Amino acid sequence: MATEDAAPEGRPADLKHNAIGFVDALVIGLNSTSPAYSIAAVIGPIVALAGIYAPGVMVASFVPMLLIASAFYYLNKVDQDCGTTFSWVTRAMGPWAGWLGGWAIAMTGVLVVGSLADVAVSFGLLAVGLDGWVENSFVRQLLTVLLILVMTAVCVIGTELSAKVQNVLILAQVVFLLVFVCVALAEVYAGTGAYDSVEPAFAWLNPFGAGGAALTGGLLLGVFIYWGWESAVNLTEEVEDSATAPGKAGLWSTVILLVTYVSVGFAVVAYAGPAFLAENAGEEEFIFARLAGDVLGGWDWVLLLAVCTSAIASTQTTIIPASRTALSMARRRALPAHYGHISPRFRTPDVSTWWVAGIAIVWYLTVNQISANALLDSLTALSLLIAFYYALTGVACAVYYRRHLFESLHNFLLIGLGPLVGAGLLTWLLVRSVADMADPANSYTGSSWLGLGPPLVIGLGIAAVGVVVMLVWRLRAPAFWDERPGVADPDVVRGMRGRGHDRDGRG
Repeated sequence: MATEDAAPEGRPADLKHNAIGFVDALVIGLNSTSPAYSIAAVIGPIVALAGIYAPGVMVASFVPMLLIASAFYYLNKVDQDCGTTFSWVTRAMGPWAGWLGGWAIAMTGVLVVGSLADVAVSFGLLAVGLDGWVENSFVRQLLTVLLILVMTAVCVIGTELSAKVQNVLILAQVVFLLVFVCVALAEVYAGTGAYDSVEPAFAWLNPFGAGGAALTGGLLLGVFIYWGWESAVNLTEEVEDSATAPGKAGLWSTVILLVTYVSVGFAVVAYAGPAFLAENAGEEEFIFARLAGDVLGGWDWVLLLAVCTSAIASTQTTIIPASRTALSMARRRALPAHYGHISPRFRTPDVSTWWVAGIAIVWYLTVNQISANALLDSLTALSLLIAFYYALTGVACAVYYRRHLFESLHNFLLIGLGPLVGAGLLTWLLVRSVADMADPANSYTGSSWLGLGPPLVIGLGIAAVGVVVMLVWRLRAPAFWDERPGVADPDVVRGMRGRGHDRDGRG
């Protein structure tokens, strides 16, 4: 990092403005979803639920994500704060709701970083033929921890370096996935596939083809595969044209993900056939590894490397929302001040970044001592936190703009109704998730924790810890809770030309 990038001597460091551009933010948003890993993890279960209509379920899952992405876009226009949901919900609905939204974002990073790094290590070892190392839990976990530390260091060293690494990783993922799609479909039409292949049909895009129950289950999985695109918005203070570029990056991320997932969905269903995928749904992401060998033969390492690079990229980018949210919370005195420290040299939130990584490592190692399935159960609990803070953001958008929703059809549909419908869908999915997770039989471990399924216990436990931490901090440092909710400034709504307002939204 050049010395001129450092903070001026004697002045507190701030995040580095204009560090990256729109394309970099878009790439980071895409990589945060870990598209190759996400599709590998859920393609089997989605096909087991929806059969040949799996691509349609993926399209249906896209709808609430697009509606919430609209909320992120319009909220970022009036408040370019790296805390995103935390800052926006605090402004619109008050400090209590805002704090819980920030806690949910921070905890998603803790839950998922270790699992992503574990998948990256496992598929990387498979790609180079070191299958035995994958089975050695000590070696795999050691490499996983090392990978987390390396990716955390990249995040701390600078946003520009992070963006350059992400550009390489997303290019690798896209190329590898395209190779798989093209070869698989070519074999389907040539009749040379290894399974009972079926030719793709436009009717597969019908999300209701397999019935309501299949659609509901598929939507629950869809929350996971689209989650993460908002990382681009968490970098809003570091992106050029911060009032619009991060929000656009988030919106375009969801669209690009839709095309990617539907393309791969068509290729997988057509090549393997729904019967085979349904029978092997329990293999989770490793079913993709099996298909890679069948489709690509000796070149199966291409797809294995795609999943590996996908998980590596997401390991890094998933740290970004959690660390930036902690920074924003500390700035507003909702967390201890040291979480708001910014490296004078690198202009990144070094303390919060290392804290997120450290807690994630402890969580990963601790849960692994219970069982590998317990780690998968902790991933399942993610959907509760994701649905919660996405829905909260959708409601906050309509509430914050409430005095302007009837000024135009545009405002009513895109700022009010759309985000509220998205929030409603996600709230419904949240309720369904709680009902499903309450049954221990629906967990990976198959065991009962306190009479409930482990994923629900993990989700409720994280929520309970958050409430306790919030109440304790409320007693120790009450200043944040003096903030009062407000409404969008009329001048900002009319103009929305960037940072023409101050931190408290009064203009």
